[in-house]
Amino acid sequence: MSRIGRLPVTIPAGVEVKVSDKNVVTVKGPKGELQEQISKLIKVEINDGVLTATRDSDDKEVRAVHGLSRTLINNMIVGVTNGFEKKLQLVGVGYKAEKKGKDLVLNLGYSHPVKMEDPEGITTEVTSPTEVVVKGINKAVVGNYAANVRKWRIPEPYKGKGIRYEGEVVRRKEGKTGAKKK
Repeated sequence: MSRIGRLPVTIPAGVEVKVSDKNVVTVKGPKGELQEQISKLIKVEINDGVLTATRDSDDKEVRAVHGLSRTLINNMIVGVTNGFEKKLQLVGVGYKAEKKGKDLVLNLGYSHPVKMEDPEGITTEVTSPTEVVVKGINKAVVGNYAANVRKWRIPEPYKGKGIRYEGEVVRRKEGKTGAKKK
């Protein structure tokens, strides 16, 4: 049995979880509501504030979906109670970020500023000109938006300039040295 899939998920106070007959799990909490279609191969049960995901067969496909389904449900519960956030750091001379209404405006060394509108359910904060925090209740959407922001300037290995996740280590390369003369 899957080690992750067999772990029970405790439902905290103030969170309401419903499972429809078509395996659609709906989670309501203080920060919002999330919905996810879980595979029909997994059976989701709620007993005494504890949610368990079980499977009937030991097929490879079913085993693969078991842990995924449990993790998706757990992430929904964590999202509606605490939320998720990704911190990005802008490293480079003249690289800065600012917030204008719902737009995140990035100056990244291009001839024009990059404007990105916050998608539904996502908020961005600029804590300092070189730090951006992406927040939301859906872990996948937060990670995807942070990756899209990072895509504008991926950290390069020679000077280390670019947009990094907080705590990300960029492996540096040594630059070219002069050619040897014979």
